[in-house]
Amino acid sequence: MNNIWELKKLIEVCSVIAGQSPEGKYYNANSDGLPFYQGKKGFKDRYIGEPTKWTRKVTKEAIAGDILMSVRAPVGPVNFSTQRICIGRGLAAIRATELIDKNFLFYFFIKHENEIVGNEGAVFNSINKTQIENLKIPLPPLPEQKRIVKILDEAFAAIDKAKSNAEKNLQNSRELFDSYLNKVFANPGKDWEEKKLKNIIKLEYGKPLDKTKREIKGLYPVYGANGEKARSNEYYFDKKSIIVGRKGSAGEINITTEKFWPLDVTYFVTFDERRYDLKFLFYLLNTLNLPRLAKGVKPGINRNDVYSLDVLIPSLPEQKQMVEKLDGILSESKKLETIYQQKLADLDELKKSILQKAFAGEL
Repeated sequence: MNNIWELKKLIEVCSVIAGQSPEGKYYNANSDGLPFYQGKKGFKDRYIGEPTKWTRKVTKEAIAGDILMSVRAPVGPVNFSTQRICIGRGLAAIRATELIDKNFLFYFFIKHENEIVGNEGAVFNSINKTQIENLKIPLPPLPEQKRIVKILDEAFAAIDKAKSNAEKNLQNSRELFDSYLNKVFANPGKDWEEKKLKNIIKLEYGKPLDKTKREIKGLYPVYGANGEKARSNEYYFDKKSIIVGRKGSAGEINITTEKFWPLDVTYFVTFDERRYDLKFLFYLLNTLNLPRLAKGVKPGINRNDVYSLDVLIPSLPEQKQMVEKLDGILSESKKLETIYQQKLADLDELKKSILQKAFAGEL
């Protein structure tokens, strides 16, 4: 920290308003009263989102320009209030005085979001008004605060633009394979045979597995509706297969090439290996949008609805050729995803580095 900076408690430069929730009977969705925010659910990148709930009885208020802090798991995330609002128990409003630039304070909280700790060094599960007031901030003179904020604003704007481009490229790389996959199956060859899925695959029911038989380092994967949930030293099926979500994440598809245990919220696929290629069937099922078949409050798929679907199937040699080509495209798509994911991670690290320099007096 620069030697002309002072270390201040927040109470010396801010006022803190702890949230308090009105009784539920005063809540409404009809814009009656003040907008009401209970926690970080409405947080966006910098400014809180549009309200979805209002209250006719106002307990504790925040005003435009106040920094809203989430004070219950998670502790630390912040947003600016954009108007006069009522705040519940999950929030505190931090109002800057003339001694501190509110944007400088906001960046301080961004830097320390994951570092707000209690008196004994433990990360807070919740934080109260007094604990917030006792947080310490290194504070340069006001003109220096404004200079630092200007640098951070410009740097973060450039980083956010780069992140937006990387996120678009990441999405495009993911869509590239999906687009190619659907195109392949939308243009069948003349010799492809039309069949009902019931004549190609069987969807077998998974089976419950007692939690005492689930091991972190078990030999075999245990599959739930949306992927691997655990490991076990026991297996239920000893062949490679496709797992289809039956309840919950109904229609989600995973593939396994080892012995496994499918839980009772899944189906697993059996088929004639002399006529069909596992990976081909996996790609085929991915084009059918099985989640659309889910029904009920807790979405579930009836296997008869899957069986009734019509599909076109090429010969086994052609299936294998298609799989080879699709695997190649998927591999290239994954490489692109890795590149853009790394770029996003690097940009996040750059933000942290700039913030570190800012509050060490090195900008």
